[in-house]
Amino acid sequence: MNPILPQRTLSRRRLLQWSGISGAGLLLNGCASSLFAEQVGQFSEPLNQRIEALMLSQKPVPEFAASALDPAEKLLINTFDFTPRFDPTTFKLTIDGEVNRPMQLSLADLQKMPLTSMNIRHVCVEGWAAIVQWNGVRLRDLVTLVQPKNTVRYVYFTSADGYYESWDLASAVHPQTLMAYWRNGKPLTPDNGAPLRLASPIKLGYKQSKWVTQITFLSNLTPMKGYWEDQGYEWFGGL
Repeated sequence: MNPILPQRTLSRRRLLQWSGISGAGLLLNGCASSLFAEQVGQFSEPLNQRIEALMLSQKPVPEFAASALDPAEKLLINTFDFTPRFDPTTFKLTIDGEVNRPMQLSLADLQKMPLTSMNIRHVCVEGWAAIVQWNGVRLRDLVTLVQPKNTVRYVYFTSADGYYESWDLASAVHPQTLMAYWRNGKPLTPDNGAPLRLASPIKLGYKQSKWVTQITFLSNLTPMKGYWEDQGYEWFGGL
């Protein structure tokens, strides 16, 4: 538990209540006229049992005390040819694919959801590591909102710089897989993936996409599995 920021947790029932009552700003199918509030009452239907089982069966990775956090510069910055920059007031995250309720969420929408903070070790395949505090929304909470179809097995992440990644569904719904928008309680910098990036203690650094603009749920892996995986890196990339 993060000793700096409040740890807000959300039961499945509370999440369903929140999604129906407080989600008027969330857009379905990318259409501004289709407000999330129109779905009030429909979130009482259960998640499919396979996803519920995944959520209940996972144990968190032990975290670090705030005193163990490394200096900011120890988290090395890896970029392509350019660093994407966004206006946080106009940023949209698209969640689509084989889901019952595709959505577009603004950064403000994400920040209205329960905040999760974690102090974890970020491990790079190149051999260095840093203990970092990430703050954001659990990906499993977004999964609950969009309701993936029973056949979904994989989650794809598309980034603004052309980077792309794919994860197994079980890793995506791990309780410590975050879509992070803060680091150390402050907004991410562009170099760190602002306004939104993946963060998790169960995957190597190359799996933790920065500048994420789209999350897509699919039943099958496509030929393009990930930027580095398509050049020979291991696909699972777990720790």
